[in-house]
Amino acid sequence: MSDQLKTVDQLTITFLVDNCIEWFTKLPPGFTHELPQHLRFHHPEIDEVTNTPVLDFDKFCCGAHGFSALIQTTISDEPSASASHLVLFDTGPDTQSLIRNLSAMQIPVENINRVITSHWHSDHTGGLLSFLKLRNGDNESASTSPSAPPPVPPCACIVDVHPDQPIARGIAPGPTYDKVVCRLPPDPRFEQIEQAGGVVEKHSEGHTVANGSVYVSGEIPRVTPYEAGLPGAMRWKVGEDGKGSWVPETHIMDERYAAIDVAGKGLVLFSACSHAGIVNVVKDAVSKFARPVYMVIGGLHLAGADFSPRIGPTVKFLSEELKPAVCYVLPMHCSGFEAKVALQQAFGEGCVPAGVGLKVDVVGDREQDKRLLAAVY
Repeated sequence: MSDQLKTVDQLTITFLVDNCIEWFTKLPPGFTHELPQHLRFHHPEIDEVTNTPVLDFDKFCCGAHGFSALIQTTISDEPSASASHLVLFDTGPDTQSLIRNLSAMQIPVENINRVITSHWHSDHTGGLLSFLKLRNGDNESASTSPSAPPPVPPCACIVDVHPDQPIARGIAPGPTYDKVVCRLPPDPRFEQIEQAGGVVEKHSEGHTVANGSVYVSGEIPRVTPYEAGLPGAMRWKVGEDGKGSWVPETHIMDERYAAIDVAGKGLVLFSACSHAGIVNVVKDAVSKFARPVYMVIGGLHLAGADFSPRIGPTVKFLSEELKPAVCYVLPMHCSGFEAKVALQQAFGEGCVPAGVGLKVDVVGDREQDKRLLAAVY
């Protein structure tokens, strides 16, 4: 695999798991709420009395504390068989929300050939096994009609993971951060992933996937003084004597981001939780690709008293210090209300209230890209 990132002609994003559902706020061009997608494309039932489409809320998306985004990239001059790719970035926290929302958005799961896990926290990996089982027909929602022909097995789904999987991770709240009050649910083990039909690929270094159209980072350099990791993060480790204990793990070093370069626009960055700090993510992407950052997406982990002091310098960097500034910021998942307000004040309509079910279409422009090449840092 290479770390050479190709420029794409179109990027389509469908948010499949997020903490928020947002139906009514005005959106910029290229952004579509969930509700009109159901009305236009999902053939809702027509009410016999009023001859009007009926909204079936049982078939709409649900929110959950986690993140998952479906990424579709298209390169126009590639052969038709390899021009378009579907990649799932994270899988949410549980066995139900991603499965429900894939059904609600009528996603052809058999066409998703790669899952990228951003890091080993179960609010990002909890839906992985249920997704793989659904994709391979081993699911209660799959057809069980005796007259139906057996499903054609899809191509194997690659699960792109960091190799450093913890035994367990826990939370130790402040002010002392020394007593673990709970552990997170276990992440799927490598053998469980393979048993569910996935093909495990372990990557600690940056690389491209989806025929070079999506970059998956390696370890994110920590260079900003104010992005100091996750206070109270703990990891269970077993010593040479076979005894286990909780040890501090402020820096979640297995975290990775994803990047797509859209012609005429620049980089679209996915940072599912930003334990490394979103400024560190942006700085790493810019240093690697020398391209403007068009859009920043995902959890920014700026919620709560521990992270509030980071909001000001983070917003200032994205809106003022980075040249050119980011065009769109989509603060999701663990970003927090205070950070969203600050970003909205700085970016105006460039801060998009994204949520589950939202669809984003970013259309490239090769002619504009020639002019964009001069906008390097």
